[in-house]
Order: sequence, then C-alpha cells, then structure tokens
Amino acid sequence: MKRSFDVVLSFLLLLLLLPPLLFVVIFSSRLIFTQYRIGKQGEPFLIYKLKTMQNGKVTRIGKCLRKYKIDELPQLWNILKGEMSFVGPRPDIPGYYDNLKGEQRKVLLLKPGLTSLAAIKYRNEELLLSQQVNPLEYNDTVIFPDKVRMNLEYLEKRSFFYDLKIIILTIKSLFN
Repeated sequence: MKRSFDVVLSFLLLLLLLPPLLFVVIFSSRLIFTQYRIGKQGEPFLIYKLKTMQNGKVTRIGKCLRKYKIDELPQLWNILKGEMSFVGPRPDIPGYYDNLKGEQRKVLLLKPGLTSLAAIKYRNEELLLSQQVNPLEYNDTVIFPDKVRMNLEYLEKRSFFYDLKIIILTIKSLFN
C-alpha cells in the first residue's frame, strides 16, 4: 500500500508542480543539483534537488526555496523511481547511515523519505549547526544519533496512517 501511495501521489504532484517548478528553474536560473546519498540497504542513489547555492553561498532565492523545502520537490522523481518514499529517514551523504553498527543498522531497512519526524525536528539544522563552536562534532555526537533514534522509533511505529500524520505535521511545519 505504501508503494502504491508513493507512486500515485508523486505522479500527481509532479504533474501538478511541473509548471511552477519549471518557472522557478527558468526564473532563478536554478538547475537541478544531484548528489549521491545512501538509501535502503546502504545502497547509494542519486538524489535530485533544486540548486540553491552559487559560489559556495546560499542565494537569496535559495533561502526561500530552502525555507519552504521547495528545493526538495525534484525528489518526487526519486519517489516515483522507487528510490525514496514520502516518509522515511532523510537520506544522508556516504559516511553516516552506511557506517551504522549493530541495532542502528536497522535504519537501513527503511527506504529514505522526503520527510520524517527527525526532519521536522531538525528543520533548521543548518542554523543550529552554525551556532555551534564545532558544528561537525555537534552533528556527529548530538544531531545524527538523535535522528537515528527517531528513525528507529519510526521503524517500529510505521503504518499508512502514521505516515499520513507525519506528512500533515510536515506541511504544518512549513508555515511555522
């Protein structure tokens, strides 16, 4: 049921959002940004996002795209292809999820998602990290372990209705 939901909703959203996405790409000279991320079973896949940076800095329009998560919408294609789901752990760069040990590796049983409770909680992760003396250490010792814990909780609780609840909470968080 989850896969059917993902396919139908991602297809409909892509049809609906394609014109405005093309407008954003053309208007802002944004291109699609691709990067390898770690997916289900630790397999790498190419994720799609709208490019929000230029010369190593987030652009003005990029800030807006990031704030409302518009830059993530090309991942509807990842969902349609079956590499991602609407709800699941946010895919991370190589070196994090693929290096989990023991029970924590159960996170890799999940297909990565466009949203999760951890993504909602750490919606402003970039700002949080910028306020730390050692952002990498803070990410590695505080944020990432908390995300893993939350994603393991999701693994135990997941259901169609739980996913719907997370999607609704995500939409609400965009306007807070």
